[in-house]
Amino acid sequence: MNTTSRPRPRAILRIHFHPAERTEELYGQLLTVVEGISSRVEPLPADWSAYVDLTGALTYWGRDAEGLVAVLRLRLLALHGVQCSAGAGPTRSIAAMAADATPPGAATVVRDDPYAVAAFLRTKPASALPGIGPKTAKTLARYGITSVGDIADTQLPTLQRILGTTAARLAHDRALAIDERPVVPGAAPRTMSASRRFDRDELDPDQHHQAVLGLVQELGGRLRTSGEIAQALTLTVTYADRTQTTRNRSLTEPTAHTPALAATARGLLTGLGLQRARVRALTIRAERLRPAEHAVRQLTIDHADDKALLIEAVQDRARRRYGRDVIKPARLAPRPGVGPKR
Repeated sequence: MNTTSRPRPRAILRIHFHPAERTEELYGQLLTVVEGISSRVEPLPADWSAYVDLTGALTYWGRDAEGLVAVLRLRLLALHGVQCSAGAGPTRSIAAMAADATPPGAATVVRDDPYAVAAFLRTKPASALPGIGPKTAKTLARYGITSVGDIADTQLPTLQRILGTTAARLAHDRALAIDERPVVPGAAPRTMSASRRFDRDELDPDQHHQAVLGLVQELGGRLRTSGEIAQALTLTVTYADRTQTTRNRSLTEPTAHTPALAATARGLLTGLGLQRARVRALTIRAERLRPAEHAVRQLTIDHADDKALLIEAVQDRARRRYGRDVIKPARLAPRPGVGPKR
């Protein structure tokens, strides 16, 4: 009697949510739907996605990966009207690649089978492999390595001479579908967001910058009131055609200090190069919040920073007593005789 058996097929899902408007409450509701299919969910709120380990759920639901992903997509659409794009495969990296290549409202599932995996991976450009950025892909291309299949076929010592030991090992393993990283279940890190919806589609970059400054002013005050600090900011721009662009950046150090938040937010906005884009709404989200007592400030001999913090505390007390609009940055204050731009 043969007691050996093939290991249970592994199925990892990467799912991206594409709602018309993003709110923290909605993201939590979408995760609840996903957890109704599998309890092993790793939230990734920065780009409105999640990893899901479907391996055990396949047996529980009596479906294959394609069928279970279809059920999940249907539930999200029926309960919340939210389209999603989904990619599934035997590893996290394959699931991520499949999701990235899938448009909203569709799914790509790669079976846990050597032939199916090879057919999916080998023809993909090298830049599609997680961890291979444009600069690394350009370096590889100089040696004639342009596809994931080329990476898999290149001897590891050769790759190490090109990329270095660690990066070469990682790229080689993932090109061969070796990726044992598990899905790590957990609650979504706490976030806080503020949004500004324009009365009309706004083309003026100065209005975009003023809106972002106002949102950061609001967020900073709310963070300080709740005794929390942010570790990153996410900017989401919604355009006239309802499409969105999202950018995320980690802060130099966790903070609730408005000038530091504003500098990062301005950098995100400037990096988008909107110029004459027709913007419908802007949202700033403070990510990975934690208690303010965990803050570690960089020591400095410049007393201007301490003075700014004292002024900010006084302004916060004034706003709590007299209302949020009692004190504003000069740039947000209306100028006499100047009406809104048309």
